[in-house]
Amino acid sequence: MHILRIDSSTRTDTSLSRKLADDVVARYADATVTTRNLGAGIPHIDADFTRATFTPPEARSDADKAALALSDDIVAEVQAADLIVISMPVYNFSVPSTLKAWIDQLARVGVTFHYTENGPVGLLDGKRVIVVSASGGTPVGAPFEFASPYLTHVLGFMGLTDVSFVGAAGEAGLADAEQAIQALAA
Repeated sequence: MHILRIDSSTRTDTSLSRKLADDVVARYADATVTTRNLGAGIPHIDADFTRATFTPPEARSDADKAALALSDDIVAEVQAADLIVISMPVYNFSVPSTLKAWIDQLARVGVTFHYTENGPVGLLDGKRVIVVSASGGTPVGAPFEFASPYLTHVLGFMGLTDVSFVGAAGEAGLADAEQAIQALAA
């Protein structure tokens, strides 16, 4: 099994979401793990990126290829993964901007989804996603929590429809989250 681990907290040693991701990954002792640390920052898409994505691959200049290099790496990591573990703090009721930037790098028409006469079709199917979420007091699924509905929608748009959430709202929610991780089917 190949696990892609996405860490999006700006904190490292004291990050509750990273600790929960450690617990998930530990359940798969024989897996190969690739980790992408978004907490250190990730470039947002820009005009060069957008231009390059709308240029046919055979017509892309060296500058276009450079503008898409990070995105190509991110797409390849997701394509190679059997399981994607996203550790996500909830910042201001939603996903960290670095996780949104990663999604923007991943969501590419013709690469991770395409449009048909019946609507969009995701191209990243057959993978499982486990999102471990930590917040100061915003529970997963609360009416004012926008991270899990957003992730469910945007990942599903790209074909990642097998998505599970484990949340810890405050330190008090840690024990419940750890129990939920143990209950996840391996």
